[in-house]
Amino acid sequence: MLMPKRVKFRKFQRGRLRGDAHRGNRVEFGDYGLQSLQLGWIKSRCIEAGRVAATRMLGGEGRVWIRIFPHKSITSRPAETRMGKGKGEPAFWVAEVKPGTILFEVGGVAEAAAKEALARTAAKLPIKCRMVARKRIAGAL
Repeated sequence: MLMPKRVKFRKFQRGRLRGDAHRGNRVEFGDYGLQSLQLGWIKSRCIEAGRVAATRMLGGEGRVWIRIFPHKSITSRPAETRMGKGKGEPAFWVAEVKPGTILFEVGGVAEAAAKEALARTAAKLPIKCRMVARKRIAGAL
């Protein structure tokens, strides 16, 4: 599972997700990308499941890039615990995702194969997504 090697603080406050993604919202590495359409937290397990689904679908052809990383820890308390006694221990790690964020990218394969791989990846994620293609600039190398 993905998680940071070191963090300054083990326990984060929950915070509030608002707005659209202004960074990480273009296909930079591959030819096709999976773009989020909703706000949400994506667990590290879901990211890994999506990576496995895409790489197995491609069968050794092409390459898959993961564009998100779970930096935020989410804590939880044991069941049937009384109130008080402080904040719970970190249970899992999540990536905070805004609408427009590119989650995964695929390159080096045909459009049909990329579409199938990204569709299988999207099925593993808890938010709605769509496939987008890299925008080519006319006259650029």
